[in-house]
Amino acid sequence: MTLNAKIPFTPFDGEQSFSSPPAIGILSTYPPTVCGLATFSAALADGLSANGAGVGIVRISDGSSTADPSVVGELISGSARSIARCSELLNHNTIAVIQHEYGIYGGVDGDEVVEILRGLEVPSIVVAHTVLTRPSAHQRSVLEDIAAMADQVVVMSDAARRRLCFGYDVDPDTVTTIPHGATVPRDAPLRQTGRPTLLTWGLLGPGKGVERVIDAMPALRDVPGRPRYVIAGQTHPKVLAADGEAYRAARIEQARRAGVTDSVSFDAGYRSVASLNELAQSAAAVVLPYDSTDQVTSGVLVDAIASGRPVVATAFPHAVELLASGAGIVVDHDDPDALATALRRVVTDPQLAGSMAREARRLAPRMAWSVVAEAYLFLAQRLIAERSALV
Repeated sequence: MTLNAKIPFTPFDGEQSFSSPPAIGILSTYPPTVCGLATFSAALADGLSANGAGVGIVRISDGSSTADPSVVGELISGSARSIARCSELLNHNTIAVIQHEYGIYGGVDGDEVVEILRGLEVPSIVVAHTVLTRPSAHQRSVLEDIAAMADQVVVMSDAARRRLCFGYDVDPDTVTTIPHGATVPRDAPLRQTGRPTLLTWGLLGPGKGVERVIDAMPALRDVPGRPRYVIAGQTHPKVLAADGEAYRAARIEQARRAGVTDSVSFDAGYRSVASLNELAQSAAAVVLPYDSTDQVTSGVLVDAIASGRPVVATAFPHAVELLASGAGIVVDHDDPDALATALRRVVTDPQLAGSMAREARRLAPRMAWSVVAEAYLFLAQRLIAERSALV
């Protein structure tokens, strides 16, 4: 395969069957840990189990405990014994799936994961959630070492694949694109009532970019229906541990200074997947005003599209890619006027909003966790067969 080639993702029809579903060991953060990676891994594990695979989780320890029977062990960062035990537990399966983010493993830039991979005897799939444009020399080395030892690296966007294949010393034949999964609501979007709602959700902290939308709200005072901006989500545990609720308090003060306290609200309560879907479907638009210009994977973006709602986002790579066909509007990070104009258009132009929502609903089925899990199973079966042929 040439460097420019792309391994296509082919949606399954829901009736794909596997003669002998593999036993899959997953290494990741995992509930009750509160983070996007834990949520991703739990949803993927459920999808794999629903397709007949046996799943065992090796959970990266954060000091909390779990009685989940699928959790077969925990990885304690900094412990050579735990690292060896982690590899051993994963080797009890027919294939291992390693979730990778730099900040979840021990060592410099999470380089302890390299030792875990070195101890594997079964085929491995590494899911790369972050591919940096300008990594440090050590960050680059860690990801290249991981890619060299893995049988396959999964990325979740074309942007991530291009960045990994062109920007790092990796074999492009070992890189596969499988979309981020989402829970696709079965029911039609709820009818919106009351004031039009602009919604941002997810763990709150610096980088979320909600400042941009708060600053834009005064420009929307004359919009019929007086739109409101809802910021839903708990404060990120790491932010909470370091600074308490200082970031949230600063945003509340920002809204007060801007004179939009009656149009900006914070919902810090925990929401189940069903409750979050209901909230998303009742929004006029989902707003992703992230600071990052580097982000090649966003679970919230995928969930927003799956909810069938129009999206307004800053121009981070995953948004540029997924919204290109018309499911949303992308604005430059440093263009507040463009953001305010995009929000106004979505709220005041029913034809535009309806077109965006229809495109989102068209895209949603291929993002369903059941489809994504089948893609992982298909890849796992291929890798297992290739390894067996070498024996």
